[in-house]
Amino acid sequence: MLVLGSGGREDALAWKLRQSPLADHLYLAPGNGTERNGIEKLDIKLSDFNAICSAIQEKDIDVVVIGPEQPLVDGLVDFLKQKKELEGLHIIGPSAKGAMLEGSKDFAKEFMQKYGIPTAKYLTVTSENIAQGEAFLASLSAPYVLKADGLAAGKGVLILSSLEEALKELREMLTGKFGNAGNKVVIEQYLSGIECSCFVLTDGKGYMLLPYAKDYKRIGDGDKGLNTGGMGAVSPVPFLSSELKKRIEEQVVCPTIEGLNREGLDYKGFVFIGLMICEGKDPYVIEYNCRMGDPETEVVMPRIGEDLLPHLIKLKDQTLSSGSLEEIAEYATTVVMTSGGYPEEYKTGYEIAGIESAENGDGVVVFHAGTKGADGKLLSSGGRVLACTGIAPTLQKALDKSYRATSLISFTDKYNRSDIGKDLIPWT
Repeated sequence: MLVLGSGGREDALAWKLRQSPLADHLYLAPGNGTERNGIEKLDIKLSDFNAICSAIQEKDIDVVVIGPEQPLVDGLVDFLKQKKELEGLHIIGPSAKGAMLEGSKDFAKEFMQKYGIPTAKYLTVTSENIAQGEAFLASLSAPYVLKADGLAAGKGVLILSSLEEALKELREMLTGKFGNAGNKVVIEQYLSGIECSCFVLTDGKGYMLLPYAKDYKRIGDGDKGLNTGGMGAVSPVPFLSSELKKRIEEQVVCPTIEGLNREGLDYKGFVFIGLMICEGKDPYVIEYNCRMGDPETEVVMPRIGEDLLPHLIKLKDQTLSSGSLEEIAEYATTVVMTSGGYPEEYKTGYEIAGIESAENGDGVVVFHAGTKGADGKLLSSGGRVLACTGIAPTLQKALDKSYRATSLISFTDKYNRSDIGKDLIPWT
């Protein structure tokens, strides 16, 4: 097996898949500073499709799991499938067209509208219809939601409190604030409610539901400050009743999979569905991702109570039967430790200490996100550095384990939120 990626998501996927008796050997490329038994790292850039192809041949890889969105949107699946020398290779991930669910907010919105999937009112704006966009903004009430159409590393969504600010940001986005990702901007009606994340494994026809999770995107306590790639996550989600889960499956999951099938999209992989639950009962789709979420993967993988790999293998010949993966009853929580200054400017290269102490306890795993090994030392190498996951019978005990781990780990300018999961405790 080969898992492609270098973040906490890929570390968690590799950690889970390595536990399968079917996984004879597991490679992680390019990986990060993590050192786990039975996982070998390959120094390959995700943008170098030819090098990935060569590694698959040299290492006699049977199954490839593509972790991040960029190579999926850039067409890595299509590239590998065109190679005659890779005939028989099983790839977990959608084609470039399937990955448009994440690669283009406009595409995703049209897809939702076409298949009757509940979502917020919207308008797609370019430099050519900016006046229409300004009028649509003026017709909405605050706060105002602007989304860059393309990929922007989790930072292309702005939620603004004043119309004047929204009009200003719209113009800035259309003139390069997020590069090419902002050539189109989707203006959305703001939905009020509580967010959660639904994860689906699909072969394009059948599907398997993975454990639900809730993540925390803002940098500061109390969900204040800038959006990030994710500062923590919790699974299960205590406010999701069996009735609400059924509604999500019927109103969102089933029409999504049916839509993929009807569109003839080559989609064998994960679908992440970002949901807003309005008035405690109505699910609306905020966004699709064409891969697992990060840091949600760091709580979802530990809660899967069975071998994941046989289900991944079933995607190849589309024999995945619809249902749910077995879940353990315990809570999993993760707290992300970042470099000070993230998601804006930050410094890296600081030595990390204390991970062994943090993991020296039952039910604690520290997943690596932005780390690298150098001269026998572990150094910070990214904005999000580590994800400290705790597993326990109650939400509070799982959080205690996560936060104890963060206290035992040290590096210069370390930062983490102190309130992950606290809003959910009243529900437990």
